[in-house]
Amino acid sequence: MTNEKPQDANALKGKTGLRRLLNAFGYSLQGFRAAWQNEAAFREEAMLTIVLTPVALLLPVTALEKLLLILSLLLLVLVELLNSAVEAVVDRIGPELHPLSGRAKDLGSAAVLIACLILGLTWLFIAVPAVLGLIL
Repeated sequence: MTNEKPQDANALKGKTGLRRLLNAFGYSLQGFRAAWQNEAAFREEAMLTIVLTPVALLLPVTALEKLLLILSLLLLVLVELLNSAVEAVVDRIGPELHPLSGRAKDLGSAAVLIACLILGLTWLFIAVPAVLGLIL
């Protein structure tokens, strides 16, 4: 959380060209920083991506398979960021239990689970045989 004074969101709109791109990049960096500081799951998945990306690049598989391995990692990080965003918005609305708030959080969690399954299956069918081929 920041201690910045809230401002009217309309003041941030209407930028064009290079200024808009620079602002968007800055907002993205703020998002990564917030996720790293506030979301343990994001930190774990980011570290997994940092560790497994070089592994994927070093495996004796095709370029397309390397790409699939890395994209499955990035997909998980992407879905985790979106899930964290949903949770932040729901939490901002209020702490009271509400069926729609629970549904939103559960749907985000389900999306993360699907991304985990995609990652696991991708690595199971590409990386595991490649590693076994090196060992055997």
